[in-house]
Order: sequence, then C-alpha cells, then structure tokens
Amino acid sequence: MWFLRRMLRIPWTAKKTNERVLNEANKKRSLGRTIRKRQATFLGHVMRRGKLEHLVTTGKFEGKRSRGRHREKIMDGLATWLGPGKVSDILGAVKDRDLWRDMIANAYKQGT
Repeated sequence: MWFLRRMLRIPWTAKKTNERVLNEANKKRSLGRTIRKRQATFLGHVMRRGKLEHLVTTGKFEGKRSRGRHREKIMDGLATWLGPGKVSDILGAVKDRDLWRDMIANAYKQGT
C-alpha cells in the first residue's frame, strides 16, 4: 500500500482508505488468494503422496485433543474457498490431478 500511495502521489496525511487507493490504482488485493492457492497445491501434493502428512491433514491419528478453542483446519478453510462441497468431495478430487488444478484455477479466478 505504501508503494501505491507513493506512485499515485497521495500524501500520508491524506485520509484515504486502502480500498480507495486500490480502486484508484485499479488493483485488487491478491495476497490472500495467493496464499490459498499455494495451500491448495501443497494439499494436493500431500494427499496424493499418502504418507504421514496425509494422516495429519485429514485428522486420522490417535491422541488426546488439547483444551481450548479448536484450531481452524486447512481442509475446512480450503473447502470454503473452493466453493460448495464437502471435505470428502475435495479428497476425491485431489486424486485426479487435472481436476484438482481446474478447481484451484477456477477458485483463484473468482477471487473468493
């Protein structure tokens, strides 16, 4: 944002929101989408491999749950990002590499 403000010659004392600066520069925030895309590609890699990481990601290991609030799981976050569907549908789509790439590309284009 600092760089965009400098390019557009907006002084730091001007009370313009970051959204207005982005609209003036015709830009969108893309960091969140990039992170989700990289998480999804890594998840596909891990799920196709089927080793210990697969067990940890799907939550199929034994042990005692710690106290406090549940942590957000990667699978739940990606399920909401990739669109309507269950986690089991996502796990099935991961096995087909071309289908998985198409799902990631469509979600990234939509900007959700």
